[in-house]
Amino acid sequence: MSPSANACQQRYQRIRTLALSAGMVLGMFAATLGPQLAHATVVSPAKASKTRLADKLAKLPAATIEQLQAAERVLIGRYQCEFGKLAAIDRNDTNEGYFNLKLGKQSWVMKPVQSSTGAIRLEDVKGVTLLIQILTKSMVMDVKAGHRILDGCVHEVQRAAEADLALHPRQSVLSAPVAPE
Repeated sequence: MSPSANACQQRYQRIRTLALSAGMVLGMFAATLGPQLAHATVVSPAKASKTRLADKLAKLPAATIEQLQAAERVLIGRYQCEFGKLAAIDRNDTNEGYFNLKLGKQSWVMKPVQSSTGAIRLEDVKGVTLLIQILTKSMVMDVKAGHRILDGCVHEVQRAAEADLALHPRQSVLSAPVAPE
């Protein structure tokens, strides 16, 4: 063989070795990730929003009598919150006794629960978010992370109650005079 044919043969063998090595590496990579990639689906933003909408419209367990009683006390409408944030609560059209809570682009389906203190709790059906509604304000909490999402949220009814309390202060049990012994 001529020296140029020998050099060509060696170059061919190196390229072939590199190609086979690359093929083996890609094969191992595909064998490792192939099953995961086969089950992964790419979801378009439109389909994702339809999925979220379908979750909100999904049939939930029928509301209990206690839940329906608590639902009567939920303040429907817009809430002005601290830092200029807005929250909105409206009835869930698909499920009686449930509500939709919306904060910006986030929203949750909420179940009302009456507490022994008189506060109304709106609990996210997925167990992530909690809205607590008292006489003069409401707050939204992330129960998974353990922190407040929004505080100082005030509905027009709560605003009126706050104004009424300012005009007609109620005596607290804690500030009541102690009877002499």
